[in-house]
Amino acid sequence: MSAASTTSLGAAAAVRSADVGHPGPTGSWGRTDPRTSLLLILVISILVMAPGGAVFIPAGAALGLLLALADGARKHAAALALGVGILGFGWCALPRLLPSMLTAAIGLAANYFLRFLVIYGVGQHLFRTATPGTMTAALRAARVPRALTVPIAVMLRFVPVVAAEASAVLDSMRLRGLTGWRSVLRHPVLSIGWFTVPVIASTLRVGDDLSAAALLRGLGSHGRPTCRVPLRLGRLDLLWTGVGAALVAACLAVKGLT
Repeated sequence: MSAASTTSLGAAAAVRSADVGHPGPTGSWGRTDPRTSLLLILVISILVMAPGGAVFIPAGAALGLLLALADGARKHAAALALGVGILGFGWCALPRLLPSMLTAAIGLAANYFLRFLVIYGVGQHLFRTATPGTMTAALRAARVPRALTVPIAVMLRFVPVVAAEASAVLDSMRLRGLTGWRSVLRHPVLSIGWFTVPVIASTLRVGDDLSAAALLRGLGSHGRPTCRVPLRLGRLDLLWTGVGAALVAACLAVKGLT
């Protein structure tokens, strides 16, 4: 059995075990209901991306950092803080220190990417705490139309398997000495083909398998399936909702003072 096949089987087993409803290892302060995570993502996205939403960027960044620390994802928290710091410097400080058309363009681009980084930081909490099964149950409980629930559920299962397949292909190329810069520079078209063709073939196979599994589980049926892990709104959900509201109110208060 090849390395790619073994990794594919392992990734598929991991996806099947994730569907049972046991989230990944997170801190005790980060276990929130998926509906609360979706609410936080939706509110932060609307506030940050709205006209004049730059005032809410600190609130979104602080919320993403607090959620990462509560989940025990210290590396992600450090990376998020570093990214926010660099983009914040390029947005606020650089155009003032070196006023020019170039720094103004850099500041505009930094402001644009900083908004997406803040949304990404808050959204990572959902992927750390929710599984495809609990996510699907949360979308059904929120009365989300089936036309949106089914694609989201399929993508949550599809992306991890494709990432595992791509990693297996890279490992196989590395064993054959096909991933070095010399090989890529000498044969760029062949290097792209050596990577993309196996990944595309694996993607098609995984897509068929996931579609068959979804039909067997009644993902597109009209009946209402049950979830093995009941969804409940608890104290932590109220806590993080209050933290988000407090951060937004703080930004509004600072804007009123200035």
